[in-house]
Amino acid sequence: MRTIFLLLMLAWVSAGTKAYAAGQCEQIQFGIVDWTDVKATTAVASELLQALGYNVQTSSQSVTDTYQGMANGDIDVFLGNWMPSMAPVADPLIEANKIERLGPNLQGAKYTLAVPQAVYEAGVKSFSDIARFKDKFDHSVYGLEKGNDGNQLILDMIETNAFGLGEFNLVETSERIMLAQVNGKIRDKEWIVFLAWAPHPMNERFDIVYLDGGDEYFGPNKGGATVYTNTRAGFSEDCSNVAQLLENLEFSLAMEGQVMDMILNQFVPQERAARHWMHQNPDAVETWLEGVTHRDGSPADANAIAQSMKLTVNN
Repeated sequence: MRTIFLLLMLAWVSAGTKAYAAGQCEQIQFGIVDWTDVKATTAVASELLQALGYNVQTSSQSVTDTYQGMANGDIDVFLGNWMPSMAPVADPLIEANKIERLGPNLQGAKYTLAVPQAVYEAGVKSFSDIARFKDKFDHSVYGLEKGNDGNQLILDMIETNAFGLGEFNLVETSERIMLAQVNGKIRDKEWIVFLAWAPHPMNERFDIVYLDGGDEYFGPNKGGATVYTNTRAGFSEDCSNVAQLLENLEFSLAMEGQVMDMILNQFVPQERAARHWMHQNPDAVETWLEGVTHRDGSPADANAIAQSMKLTVNN
């Protein structure tokens, strides 16, 4: 009887320990910024984690506030570490061991200044050409939301008069408003220089050209970029199962473009767009869930999860 009692006690302690460990990661807090690509990838990760039994919440803030939230432990995960443009924000926190950089979730991206094709053909082929046409540009460069890393790079150029941009102003606005400006300027045959990136449906919707010459600020190859996953310090140890999923999450330019097109041009809510894409691409779901379990420790059935997305596509 004593042996049976001891075995029962050990089983109880073991079960309690597993439940406690799982409870530490019951809720995952994602940080997002007002960019459609980050909304799309975060929606994919969130839907997968919810299917695995996790409670997922998102916090929409500026880039700097998102990184401060990770450094403080208030935000667990951020899928939008665009490098090298975010190096001034992210690298000091990584070097101070306040956040961690996991592997890349997207390669072959691009982020730099661009102009409409007609403006390019009129002579604006490089950063150094912009100031020559300052009146046509109304002394303005269009950026994104306040606190955006690309905005800061533009402000640095203006402050130091790099490329002769000292007389220019930065127009800080949302992604949607900036793209509406691009659309209007192209329609009216007016000039505009703005932050552009790929993947994004703007590259198919508008005839635009990325400018040369900004390597010192946005990186080589016309702003060639890699996007990484960041987490708060210690997250991988605290939530190893979720960390495994995050390491597995590698997206493609085509995949992100398709989900963003649904969000921007078909007005599909981001969660529904993510579910629809995963239901249509079960092989990707299977790859993302390799080595990942349900939160309770049971096996994760990738095929069943991909199929379940169909049940909620219209919800």
